Amino acid sequence: MESGNVKARLAAAVKKRMESTPLDRITVTDLVRDAHITRQTFYRNFRDKYDLVNWHFEQLVQQSFLQIGVSLTLREGLLKKFQFIREEWYFFNGAFRSQDYNSLMAYDYQCILQFYTGVITRKTGRPLSADIAFLLEMYCRGSIHMTVEWVTGGMPLPIEEVVDLLIQALPPRLESLLSDP
Repeated sequence: MESGNVKARLAAAVKKRMESTPLDRITVTDLVRDAHITRQTFYRNFRDKYDLVNWHFEQLVQQSFLQIGVSLTLREGLLKKFQFIREEWYFFNGAFRSQDYNSLMAYDYQCILQFYTGVITRKTGRPLSADIAFLLEMYCRGSIHMTVEWVTGGMPLPIEEVVDLLIQALPPRLESLLSDP
């Protein structure tokens, strides 16, 4: 069985389970039964269920957020990211509620921190200074926290408003480094 097909089946299984069960209570046994695969096959593809959730998130991110600065503006990339979050609300609502050390919240933080660090270093041609690194870490933690609050709170604000607020929250020194060329 092709690895991509197995991963997609497992992602579908975890998403379906998350519609009614908190991620922290879903077991690998549940997932392999639902995906009709063996535990051995599961562990050949993923370390644990959180690794599976993070892999699925990464597949979604590839479609939008990572295009910022390549073919999308910051606002366009964020809009796409929040649109797929809305489209997969059950998945994100469940995944963002997990408190595991390998949770999606922790993974998303690392992803956006690395991504923005890359954007800034490519733009400036040098590593981040300590003060810019501090501002970026603080901004990324805050933006992830607010994203989680928005998702787990039932998405009360329109996507466009959330995106605009996240952009407005950028410290001025980061905004100039992350703004479109």
